[in-house]
Amino acid sequence: MEGKNGTTISYIHLVGLQTPQPIALLLFFLFLMLYCTTLCGNLLIITLVSYSRSLQSPMYFFLTHLSLSDIILVTEILPNILHIVLMKEAKILFSNCIAQFYFFGTVEPLECLLLTTLTMRLQLCWILVITCWILSNLAVSIEIITISKLHFCGPGSIDHFFCDLDPILGLACNDTAFVRLEVMCLGAFLVVIPFFIITISYGYIIFTISKIPSITGRQKAFSTCSSHLTVVSIYFATLGSVYMVPNKGQSWNITKFLSLLYTVGTPLINPIIYSLRNEELKNAVGKLINNFRNLNFNRKKEIVVNVIKYAR
Repeated sequence: MEGKNGTTISYIHLVGLQTPQPIALLLFFLFLMLYCTTLCGNLLIITLVSYSRSLQSPMYFFLTHLSLSDIILVTEILPNILHIVLMKEAKILFSNCIAQFYFFGTVEPLECLLLTTLTMRLQLCWILVITCWILSNLAVSIEIITISKLHFCGPGSIDHFFCDLDPILGLACNDTAFVRLEVMCLGAFLVVIPFFIITISYGYIIFTISKIPSITGRQKAFSTCSSHLTVVSIYFATLGSVYMVPNKGQSWNITKFLSLLYTVGTPLINPIIYSLRNEELKNAVGKLINNFRNLNFNRKKEIVVNVIKYAR
């Protein structure tokens, strides 16, 4: 895009993680491990829910879509981080930068909406999920259309590890106040309102748990509920602090750290908190492993029988 000074931005240089080479290698393997772990955890959830008849409930239905959105998010962010850590920067087309922001901007509000719908009835599942996808795409499309009307200047370098909103707006030559106001309004609808709905829901859950007569039962329920609420609070708090709170004077290092929490940390923790601590999923994992063992045993038995048969 051509700016007021006649400079045309064709490529964006992402230079968000500048570290010494020994630390860079350590970070590379750390992020690679986080990426693999996140993919495996979320793919496991999708596989188990699809495989097990006992997991065909609204909660697990929404968890599969939450896992799918987590996979899209980390696949959109972490490969870039790995490239930046090794090469000190990543060079991408400006149009690809906008496309990355589009996918990222779709997934983040989608997760907010999915976290709000975890307790709905089964017959509403598909309607709610489709609505979440549509609202998320509509919100980021509005932002993209507004951003496309701006004029951008060189040199086209972003001090971040992905094409986020603030770094992109930092390249604009003209006033971006309207875009930021638009983002805050959309954020109030897609982040603040879902957060209050979740908070009220958990307040009701905690009130219900407090009536459980068994101390052990209350402790177990509070443990699960508090871990869920902690992840939700971190996710919404970091999103709100980055997109809803004016960040003038705020260090980019702090912003990048907060961004890591909701782009890398949350997709990693979600499978653990929402699913892998769940007894039903643990039982489904056990059944899946046993079925594979039995399948392998039967195959080996069939091979041995055929060998003996042909030997005779």
